[in-house]
Amino acid sequence: MRGILGKKVGMTQLFDESGVVIPVTIIEAGPCYVTQIKTVDTDGYNAVQVGFDEVLERKLTKGELGHLKKASAPTLRQVREIRYDEAPTFAPGDVLKADIFKEGDVVDVTGITKGRGFAGAVKRWNFAGGPKTHGQSDRHRTPGSRGSGTTPGRTYRGIKSPGHYGNERVTVQNLRVALVDAERNLIAVRGAVPGARNGLVLVRDAVKKKAPKQA
Repeated sequence: MRGILGKKVGMTQLFDESGVVIPVTIIEAGPCYVTQIKTVDTDGYNAVQVGFDEVLERKLTKGELGHLKKASAPTLRQVREIRYDEAPTFAPGDVLKADIFKEGDVVDVTGITKGRGFAGAVKRWNFAGGPKTHGQSDRHRTPGSRGSGTTPGRTYRGIKSPGHYGNERVTVQNLRVALVDAERNLIAVRGAVPGARNGLVLVRDAVKKKAPKQA
């Protein structure tokens, strides 16, 4: 499974060969450096650890610097693992760029959604709210009953309620790559991806790719 770390640049639009407008998200994908290789024999699973986003040396701990130096990689802010079905053929120090993908590939993009602070149940969970007639005055957007009274006498775990909205890991699946600019390490994927501008995203092969339609 191919994968690369990147930074969300923003959204724009492209025109296909027939002149149809395609909304796309531009991702600055790489360059990423391979910092460690994990295999079934040594770690129990196959994975490639990659680093992205160079920073000043003083912004990393001694342990992080030693790990990167062992892999002959520069000082990198972000380090993530990408699982592989088979033993990867990469070696520590290899560089991954946007050209590992090509136009037409189907990918999954993972990022951290925008944090929206404290939100009520209507905004956070799309609750309908209470009735707005028959004497209703101040309960239009309340979540309503959350369980029984005496039994069990408490709220069940996992009940949808007001709280912190956003700032969570989300994966958007089956996005088609519309453009690859290898010189500038840019990938354009059709549609929106989670997160704010300059947010870290992980682009990898789709795990639930739909089978092509039969002719």
